[in-house]
Amino acid sequence: MNVVRHIEELEPATRGIAIGTFDGVHRGHRAVIDAARAPGLRHTVLTFDPHPRMTLGKSVAMLGTLERRLELLAGLGVEDVVVLHFDEQLAELSAEDFAASVFRGAGAEVIAAGEDFVFGAGRKGNLDLLEGLGFAVRRVPLVDDCSSTRIRSLLADGEVVEAAALLGRPAEIEGMVELGDQRGGTLGFPTANLAVPPGLLVPRHGIYAGSALGHRAALSIGTNPHYGGTEQRIEAFLLDYDGDLYGKRLVVELWERLRDEAAFESEAALVAAIASDVERTRAASRPG
Repeated sequence: MNVVRHIEELEPATRGIAIGTFDGVHRGHRAVIDAARAPGLRHTVLTFDPHPRMTLGKSVAMLGTLERRLELLAGLGVEDVVVLHFDEQLAELSAEDFAASVFRGAGAEVIAAGEDFVFGAGRKGNLDLLEGLGFAVRRVPLVDDCSSTRIRSLLADGEVVEAAALLGRPAEIEGMVELGDQRGGTLGFPTANLAVPPGLLVPRHGIYAGSALGHRAALSIGTNPHYGGTEQRIEAFLLDYDGDLYGKRLVVELWERLRDEAAFESEAALVAAIASDVERTRAASRPG
C-alpha cells in the first residue's frame, strides 16, 4: 500500500476515492471503502490527521493511532492512502476549492462517503455538490448504528463485546512497553507496562481478557488500588510468553471485561484473583 501526505505525491491515475477520518476502521467505514472500488480505477482512501474536530477546537478520544489505521487499511487491500494534514488552512478552503484541489487533483472519478458527509469551510460542501461538479458519487448509509462515537461510548463503559460487533473485530489498546513498577514479576505474573499515546481512548478501568502477539493476555487498566496507586497504568500479562518487550510497540485486543479493579485484604488474595483472571483469560472467546 502506498501512503502519501500530499495530493501531489500521488502517481497520476483515475481513482475511486473513499473519504473520511476512518478512526477505528469499523464496519461502517469498510462499507464506504468498499463502495469506492470500481473496475479500472485505482482504489484510494483519503483520510485526515489530526482529526478535523481537534483542529476545530473539539476534544476527540481516538480509537487508534494513525499507524494502526494505516495497518488496518492495508489489510483491506487499499492501493493508495492520502493522509491530509487537517490544519486551519485546509479547514478554511471553500467546498469548491477543496473539490478542485483535492478530488480533481487526485484524479477522482468515483467518490464514496457516508451519506451525511460534509466538507469545506462552514461545512457547506456535501455529496449533492460533488454530483453537480460531475463526480460519480456513492452514498453509503449508516450501517447498523455503527459509528466511531457509538464505539467510543461503549468502550468508555467497558462494553468490549458490543464494541467488537460494531468494529467487526476486537477493540484494541496500544502503546510502547516501558519500565513499570515491576511488581508483577514478584507476584509470578510479569507484565508489560504500556505507555498509551496522548489522545488515545482508554477503556473503562478494570481487568480484561484479550490477546497480543499471538498469545492470550490478561490486561489491567486502572490505578492499582491494592497498592494505593493514583496514576493510570495499563499492564498486560501475556500467557505463555517468554521474551523481552521493553521498547516495543504492543497492540492488545480486548475480548472480555472480567471484573472491576479492587484492593484486597492481603497479597495472597491479590495473587489468587490474578490467577483466576488468567484462567478466565484462557477460557475467553474472541469477539467480533
